[in-house]
Amino acid sequence: MRRAVLAAALASALLLLCFGGAASALLLGLEDDGDSFTLASGRCGIQQTVDPDGKLPQLSNIDADQMRNAAIIVSVAQQMGVPPRGWVIGVATALQESWLRNLPDLGPRNDHDSIGLFQQRPSMGWGTPEQLQDPAYAARKFFEKLVKVEGWQRMPLTDAAQAVQRSAYPDAYAKHEPLATQIVDALTGGGARAAGSETHLRCASQGEIAASGWTAPVKGALVGSGFRTAQRRDHQGVDLIVARDTPIHAAAAGEVLVSMCQATDNCVGDGGVNVRGCGWYVDILHAGNVITRYCHMGHRPQVRVGQTVAAGQVIGYVGSTGHSSGPHLHFEVHLNGDGHKTGAVDPVRFMADVGAPLESR
Repeated sequence: MRRAVLAAALASALLLLCFGGAASALLLGLEDDGDSFTLASGRCGIQQTVDPDGKLPQLSNIDADQMRNAAIIVSVAQQMGVPPRGWVIGVATALQESWLRNLPDLGPRNDHDSIGLFQQRPSMGWGTPEQLQDPAYAARKFFEKLVKVEGWQRMPLTDAAQAVQRSAYPDAYAKHEPLATQIVDALTGGGARAAGSETHLRCASQGEIAASGWTAPVKGALVGSGFRTAQRRDHQGVDLIVARDTPIHAAAAGEVLVSMCQATDNCVGDGGVNVRGCGWYVDILHAGNVITRYCHMGHRPQVRVGQTVAAGQVIGYVGSTGHSSGPHLHFEVHLNGDGHKTGAVDPVRFMADVGAPLESR
């Protein structure tokens, strides 16, 4: 019900925002707590193993004990040769299971016989209670199972975690992906911005999925009209200039909120400067309550409302429907559940920060 109301609100907001230019992509709910956007976006990790006993970074919402446990998880993954996407999955899983606390048996409050960072159960063959109380052992057992899951690197984080954990709450892991990304970046000098499937750290190129789980929505684009420029102060996103019929990809895994035409000419062929609206467009809800929007598709989108999509999945093709003077993708990002202009952030900056730059490096 909440998502239906949200989708309706976004469509209403778009009626107000779109006819001044091309449409808006929305990034909701990733709270800016003062630690976001602090790393230089050009850094994609340091090629050295994290030392849990060394000097560790600080984040305002994570204490020293939690950060050390996260460092153990990342360090074990590095030693095992698990690529950086796995680091984010591991930290997010431990955030959900224990909030990065090495929990003992909690007696009556315990979930069966679950123990430790990943709440693994001795009765299910994970190890002895003593072994599972060792964070390094628990992390190793988690990654041993993760890397055996076929296609785990391209799965939505919550699906990959659930394939290992078999939780009674399979969708609960997703909400921790933004914080896990932030922690991994802090520990590794931007490792969540690296190509997610390679152990040798390098920045993800267009078309690749970063360890953060994000990817550029189109390949080979040039950024045209920018975010809230002096000439277009109400332009709440960016225009990505690419050829007609270029595939448009979901920028991260999520659920389709909106898939429709929103234009005064009902998306009959190309639009124009006298047409109002976003044209054929899609909204996707991602982990952390993030929504992206993709406007001016040339045809009906390839996805439907309620459909789950993977990062990089084709959702439509570039066109020029709605308020548009030529083929391009209009892409926006909004934060904190605010689908209006008060919630909009610069997509160029945001996507660079998550390791998925909108222009080729």
